[in-house]
Parts: sequence; C-alpha cells; structure tokens
Amino acid sequence: MRRTHLSLYYLATYLPIAGLALLVVPDFATKLLLSNRTYDDVFTRLAGALLLALGVLIIQIVRLRIEALYATTVAVRLGLLAAVGALFIRTSDPFFAVIFAIIAIGVILTGVSLYLDRRAEARR
Repeated sequence: MRRTHLSLYYLATYLPIAGLALLVVPDFATKLLLSNRTYDDVFTRLAGALLLALGVLIIQIVRLRIEALYATTVAVRLGLLAAVGALFIRTSDPFFAVIFAIIAIGVILTGVSLYLDRRAEARR
C-alpha cells in the first residue's frame, strides 16, 4: 500500500493548514479560497477547528500506517464532495468550487493509488 500511503500526505498537509487558516484568520482564508461572501466568524472558526482535528487523525493514520482506514478516507471524502457540491449549487460561491476541487484531487489520488495497490497485492 505504498502508493496509497503516499497519496494521504496530500490530505495530511491541506487539512491542518486549512484548519489553522480558518481558525486563526477566517476572513483571509475564505478570500484566499475565492469566496464572494462574508461568512459568520464563529462558524468558519468551528469549521477550522474541525478540519484541524481531522488533520490530526489523518496524520496519525499516515504515521501509524493504518491501512484498514485507507479506503475509509476515500469514502468519507466522497460524502464530503456531495455536501460541498450541494453547497456550491445552493450558494454559487466559488469558495465551494475550490474546496470541491481540492477534495476531488485527493480522492482521485488516493482512489487510484488504492486501486493500483490492491491490484498489485492480488497479483502476488
């Protein structure tokens, strides 16, 4: 599961960075992600805290090489893609399109890596 393990570094990098940004400087972070709105400071900071917490969990999954949870990271992000896509449709805020793209890149990286790693293991 070498490829899958490496693909999760992307997730382990952007989650804590985005979490800290939304927690500490929410207005700057949302503008950086192309938002055309101003969101309530409290809820963007809450979202930042949640992203930071998820980032810590992903870092631990990567650090400890918990392969049993690799597929779960893809499944959870597929659910997030649905939610973020719905938010974009509802608000037309480019912020959600950017977030969707960031998550989608990670899903593709991990999904393809997981498929290739499992296929290679099945050949052995």
